[in-house]
Amino acid sequence: MTEAQRDEIRVETIQKRVRVYFGGQLVADTVRPALVWEIPYYPAYYIPTADLRAKLEPDGTTHLSRRRGDGVGYDVVVDGAVAAGAARIYPGSSQLSELVRLEWNAMDEWFEEDEPIYVHPRDPYSRVDILASSRHVRVEIDGVTVADSRTPRILFETGLPARYYLPLTDIRMDLLRPSDTHTSCPYKGNADYWNIEVGGTEYADLVWIYRTPTPESQKIAGLACFYNEKVDLYLDDELQQRPETPFG
Repeated sequence: MTEAQRDEIRVETIQKRVRVYFGGQLVADTVRPALVWEIPYYPAYYIPTADLRAKLEPDGTTHLSRRRGDGVGYDVVVDGAVAAGAARIYPGSSQLSELVRLEWNAMDEWFEEDEPIYVHPRDPYSRVDILASSRHVRVEIDGVTVADSRTPRILFETGLPARYYLPLTDIRMDLLRPSDTHTSCPYKGNADYWNIEVGGTEYADLVWIYRTPTPESQKIAGLACFYNEKVDLYLDDELQQRPETPFG
């Protein structure tokens, strides 16, 4: 592999219609968006500049990237509403020079076809499989059994350890304490969290639930899951090794 090939960034043009809104106005509408893997874990959307509906005004900033070159920063302007520094173009990149990167969180809404998407674009090479199982799942914290189920739904997601979603009736609900934490996932939807109190010690955000998951993940609706990185999880009475992930 040549030095030039090592420096190439992964870019794929896809056929989904992507629309972006800010300030109630349409910022971009394209049927040829590019997925760009700026980092290994998931892609970002880059939009052809010809498909922008908003005005870009230079903000005087430059953003350096070894693989993409110098990025020029812009404000996104629609009907007087301004998203400061929300756009970036890499004019010196052979792969990206005719595309604009819109800052995801600076925009109000993103749509693939007519469905809203959240957090970041879904990676077409990541898969989520949710399977009903009769395996025996038991969860312990500090030697105390906090969950015991023989009807888990096991979620297999590319690049992550298996997750065991359990009926609430199989969990020690008396040990759960409401948490203010809420997260979003482009594949599963919006999650709510609980802390769990065992032996007078409260462990933050160990348990989560998707009450109204995305249509693709309906099998885990109303089921709860523990971070198997942070608890002792027994599968068919065999203690599982805690996986090493960024959530550990």
